Amino acid sequence: MRNYKSPFASFRTAGFLLTVLIPVSCSTKQVEKVVAYEGPLRQAENIVMHYTEKEKVKVMLQAKKVNEFQNGDREFPEGIYLEFYNELGKMTSTLRANTAFYFKEEKKWRGRGKVEVVNLEKGEQLNTEELFWKPDTKKIFTDKFVTITQKNDVIYGTGLLADQDLSHYSLKNTSGNVEVNE
Repeated sequence: MRNYKSPFASFRTAGFLLTVLIPVSCSTKQVEKVVAYEGPLRQAENIVMHYTEKEKVKVMLQAKKVNEFQNGDREFPEGIYLEFYNELGKMTSTLRANTAFYFKEEKKWRGRGKVEVVNLEKGEQLNTEELFWKPDTKKIFTDKFVTITQKNDVIYGTGLLADQDLSHYSLKNTSGNVEVNE
């Protein structure tokens, strides 16, 4: 009697080996933890934005680059330049900073680096290393060292609260040279 080998025998053997070997060869791999992306969702370059009230431009913003994040915050890593206008459309002051950041939830801006505010009507200039701006109150403020240069005077202080156009301001811990007319 001859040994008869079924044509399906080799398939059965292969199937058996696959059934045994596949679970052995497929070891459980650790799944890497998903890390949420926290970088910018959008980027834009060479932007110009206008903020208006009652169809009149109040603030014009220029920046070389802006990064917008998922929570609505915006970063201006290459600086920012702002122009402020009065009700008649006349530019009253400017603000410049090396970097800026907008905090959407707080509706507040922060300028850092060489921050400069110029009141064009009064001929005054403010310099500091960090300054905050709240558009809803139209106020600027800082707890950092501040220099205000007027036509004939230079005033130094630490801490400032002012109108955004620098028309009215108060300084803490002041010093400087002030010319007094007698």
